[in-house]
Amino acid sequence: LYAVEPDGVFFSNGPGDPATADHPVALMRAVLERRTPLFGICFGNQILGRALGFGTYKLKYGHRGINQPVQDRTTGKVEVTAHNHGFAVDAPLDKVSDTPYGRAEVSHVCLNDNVVEGLQLLDQPAFSVQYHPEAAAGPHDAAYLFDRFVSLMEAERA
Repeated sequence: LYAVEPDGVFFSNGPGDPATADHPVALMRAVLERRTPLFGICFGNQILGRALGFGTYKLKYGHRGINQPVQDRTTGKVEVTAHNHGFAVDAPLDKVSDTPYGRAEVSHVCLNDNVVEGLQLLDQPAFSVQYHPEAAAGPHDAAYLFDRFVSLMEAERA
């Protein structure tokens, strides 16, 4: 029996090299195995990438600032986003990938340099973004992501 039965799990931002974050990756894999709705931001995106079997790498120049253009590939919409990261996920931009947790695809991409800015699983309720969609100072173009996460949790509960 599980001690906690959450409606969803949120993996937030945090410092560090994702290549050394074995414990968070194992924890995320456990969440994916339970098919609990999952939303990761920033470091959470990198952890999801690793949990799915993708690599990560250090950017030559990190993404910093509150005016980074990112395209949501599911809608085609370009969002102005806030970034503060020096690592990225190495996932194919041009195809759907098979992972131990189902099919995955790159959902968001940075228009400045084609860096992966988001992932989504197609066969279970999990997605992530590399940037900061938090409702705070800075752009609010990505606030819909929290609504998407709530919708995933509601759908799983129904």
